Amino acid sequence: MATIADNLKRVNERIAEASSRCGSALEDIRLVAVSKTKPVSLLEDALAAGATDLGENRVQEALGKYDDIGDRATWHLIGHLQTNKARHAVRMFDMIHSVDRLHLGEEISKRCVGLGKIMPVLVQVKTSDEDTKTGIAPGQTLGLIEQLSVLPSISVQGLMTIPALTTEPDDARPAFALLRDLGERVVSAAIDNVQMRYLSMGMTHDFEVAIEEGANMIRVGTAVFGARPMF
Repeated sequence: MATIADNLKRVNERIAEASSRCGSALEDIRLVAVSKTKPVSLLEDALAAGATDLGENRVQEALGKYDDIGDRATWHLIGHLQTNKARHAVRMFDMIHSVDRLHLGEEISKRCVGLGKIMPVLVQVKTSDEDTKTGIAPGQTLGLIEQLSVLPSISVQGLMTIPALTTEPDDARPAFALLRDLGERVVSAAIDNVQMRYLSMGMTHDFEVAIEEGANMIRVGTAVFGARPMF
């Protein structure tokens, strides 16, 4: 049976192959190992194998893991964030990927002011028609970023999307291209306090396609930790 170290090595090889195909800089691609539902022991294995960034979907679950691992990892909140959970989220997470409305941004900023912390955030864009997907509409993204940019304790650092679930990785390409083009529009707008450092897109099923379309942050769970819970 493959170990997490084996899995991580193969994922990094796939990242290198994809970046080579499209001419992107390998060192610029950041891998977030999605550790939702996984026990602390497996997170420890991933860190020992060289993972540095961990992605969690739920605040409450992540808080329990943070008690054991702390700042030995960089923590990413990649799931939908309810406004009433923001006060907990800002205490442990180093980046929040799922800001999709002004009220949430305001709450994150308010909580961070109290902590003396600047929170890097990504704006989540809805690039599919699936009802289960959240995010700001592409046409409203620039306006939201302008509103977020003036909040005192938030730093907008890029965009994130989750495309529609497809059987073929290439089917996600239009969604990834849309996010890339939107990021270029944000760059052209030259908004103060906004840096388009990251396009967070691509998961186990389609991260190579995402890299080819400009992703420099990918969120990979199954390919690192395995398809079934490993308790």
